[in-house]
Amino acid sequence: MGRRKKIVEQCERLMDEPENIRNIAIAAHVDHGKTTLTDNLLAGAGMISDETAGQQLAMDTEEDEQERGITIDAANVSMTHEYEGTNHLVNLIDTPGHVDFGGDVTRAMRAVDGALVVVDAVEGAMPQTETVVRQALREGVKPTLFINKVDRLISELQEGPEEMQQRLLDVINDVNELIRGMTEDRDDIDDWTVSVEDGTVAFGSALYKWGVSMPSMQATGIDFGDIIDLERNDKRQELHERTPLADVVLDMVAEHFPNPVDAQPRRIPTVWRGDADSDLAHDMRDVNPDGEVVLMVTDIGVDPHAGEIAAGRVFSGTLEKGQDLHVSGTASTNRVQSVGIYMGGEREEVDRVPAGNIAAVTGLKDAIAGSTVSSVEMTPFESIEHISEPVITKSIEAKNMDDLPKLIQTLQQVAKEDPTIQIEINEDTGEHLVSGQGELHLEVITQRIERNQGIPVITGEPIVVYREAPTQESREVEGRSPNNHNRFYITVEPLGQDIVDAIQLGEVSMDMPEQERREALQEAGMDKDTSQEVEEIHKTNIFIDDTKGIQHLNETMELVLEGLQDALDNGPLANEPVQGALFRLHDARLHEDAIHRGPAQVIPAVRDAVHRALIDAEVRLLEPIQDVRIDVPSEHMGAASGEIQGRRGRVDDMYQEGDLMVVEGIAPVEEMIGFSSDIRSATEGRASWNTENAGFRVLSDNLQPEKITEIRERKGMKTELPESIDYF
Repeated sequence: MGRRKKIVEQCERLMDEPENIRNIAIAAHVDHGKTTLTDNLLAGAGMISDETAGQQLAMDTEEDEQERGITIDAANVSMTHEYEGTNHLVNLIDTPGHVDFGGDVTRAMRAVDGALVVVDAVEGAMPQTETVVRQALREGVKPTLFINKVDRLISELQEGPEEMQQRLLDVINDVNELIRGMTEDRDDIDDWTVSVEDGTVAFGSALYKWGVSMPSMQATGIDFGDIIDLERNDKRQELHERTPLADVVLDMVAEHFPNPVDAQPRRIPTVWRGDADSDLAHDMRDVNPDGEVVLMVTDIGVDPHAGEIAAGRVFSGTLEKGQDLHVSGTASTNRVQSVGIYMGGEREEVDRVPAGNIAAVTGLKDAIAGSTVSSVEMTPFESIEHISEPVITKSIEAKNMDDLPKLIQTLQQVAKEDPTIQIEINEDTGEHLVSGQGELHLEVITQRIERNQGIPVITGEPIVVYREAPTQESREVEGRSPNNHNRFYITVEPLGQDIVDAIQLGEVSMDMPEQERREALQEAGMDKDTSQEVEEIHKTNIFIDDTKGIQHLNETMELVLEGLQDALDNGPLANEPVQGALFRLHDARLHEDAIHRGPAQVIPAVRDAVHRALIDAEVRLLEPIQDVRIDVPSEHMGAASGEIQGRRGRVDDMYQEGDLMVVEGIAPVEEMIGFSSDIRSATEGRASWNTENAGFRVLSDNLQPEKITEIRERKGMKTELPESIDYF
């Protein structure tokens, strides 16, 4: 019997013992060593050879991942590990570190109960470390810490035991500060800070395959002095044999991460808002394999032979071939064609996957990443909120018109697999717009369309996505219907940033029970009366109905909201989406005959009122900005800061860290296009940098008219603004 078959059989046996299951994700800043660490764990579980672990990067299965040397897709693997005489099943997801693929990290966190955060000992906690810790804690996922590349402190930086310990303590303190800051308001979480003493921190070198933690040091008798000696005398193989990294990390996983039986009662109320007393709620909290099937899909992939594969967490029931399951948001049921578990790039079919496990399912053709799939109709799980939104767009068209249907199909598939990508398909022009998190994100998508689907495409220059927002309170304005029989009286004011953040993080939505929504809005700073009259939340805008007893308004409200949404998706300046606005409907005059207040009358009237109110509130264009961090030798510091300042950016801080200078600042996304080649030539290739989307800010007044005209031209609109906009 092959080794792989044996492992699959072991996994199948352990699936029915939820107390011994650990669902975990490995998350970190880009290049801190997640995939190399995963190789070690696979070798420790006997799935790849010990010699190639660390170089093989077994979880980077796609060709472009191997070429670029980065993880682009989250990859799943199941393995077994014996700890204290008991065999454990570890379902692991290796997640990307690059900011452009943060959506994969957010979705992975919904499927797991523990996050192994990897931090480079030399670089320390970086911006993306903070993001992945936040993503884990928001989903109620418990962190532990692995500090990687400790060998570099010894061999490159020549640090002694005291310096080394101080540096490692600093990393632990930084991570704990992040954890404390993000969990202090959570009643459902005890103290989740990590510490060497209780064994929730491990150190080591994923490249040289050795690792230590306090429990492992006590067991093997190895201390930091021994490590320094062995490392300096090139006895890394001996170090690996005496204290193998895989054992240290997997012991920590088995000991400190919660199993589904402990985790699900705490996590279900965070991610699901259905009836807490229902049988279904009890089945999910109890990880009941005999209950109704509930699967949360966190990832969609395509297998050339099996077609679409939905991967996700089984919260209740047992998945089996042939079941007919409901997919949230669709009317029909889908039949399960096969169920399996992942072994890195390969999927192994099994007969059944019970609650508490991560499964790979074929046949769920209607599911997208984020779908709730169940054997009975149910309240779906909370939607997975992605921290950043698409900020950059490219047009993409097929070189040959014959490929157009195939391209449209492929783009629809891309949107299904990655909800952080937005696709706009224009059937008339044959041009399609793809919006993503950054240049690399879009580059990878277009490259995969060409390579995997064999469709030659032409892409346009990257276009930055703008927003429109009011800067002050408007007067009450009137919107009239084309027949003059219907009138709406509306005002608009800027929405507080705390409320906008709460909407973006999914803490406030129209899906919530009304009482809960009111409380969340009041907590974010909205006054009590306003929070009671919320009629609609569209993206980050809120619509309040302040009217009293207006005849026919109830049956017209659906059309009012349609007009509002249309106006907000296409703002008055340049048809860009509106954000952060609070609209109030104060009064309305409606024709008593329903035929005279139909869609053709109400929608234009509301759209007109919304746009007039925004213009009166001095609506402005907002541009997306990024936080920028550059690590560079001190002689190139001037060139690095010049690169930020020369891009309408601002340098906020410069400080020394180890032997490098760190330059931190912010810059507009548009100006950062092409940054990578410029910073390389300015610093002779010696800078490493990181950017992270940091929301939107008002574009300076002197640039507004030019930018608005440019966008209007690109969209084929009239270049002159409406007469009422005369404040530029």
